[in-house]
Amino acid sequence: MIARIYRPAKPAGSSGRAKSRQWILEFEPQAARLPDRLVGWSGSTDTPQQLRLRFASREEAIDYCRRHGIPFELAEPHDPAFRPRAYAENFVRRP
Repeated sequence: MIARIYRPAKPAGSSGRAKSRQWILEFEPQAARLPDRLVGWSGSTDTPQQLRLRFASREEAIDYCRRHGIPFELAEPHDPAFRPRAYAENFVRRP
């Protein structure tokens, strides 16, 4: 059972950064999802796959895994470089 620790990307449809500052710990699937014969919903006997833990920092998530003996892989976030600009720069003529 391997855990994956990552920070989600900013939502593409908005300029806000809601829910993208927390670190998430998810477990890799161990069993395949199979359709239920009665209703057709997909399900699995793999309970940890349904678990999603949120942490305020990367260190908290790593400490949690080490405390409970869970092997993990860490995905570093790719933060775009932010260059503050003034509103007047929209009207500057460039050659």
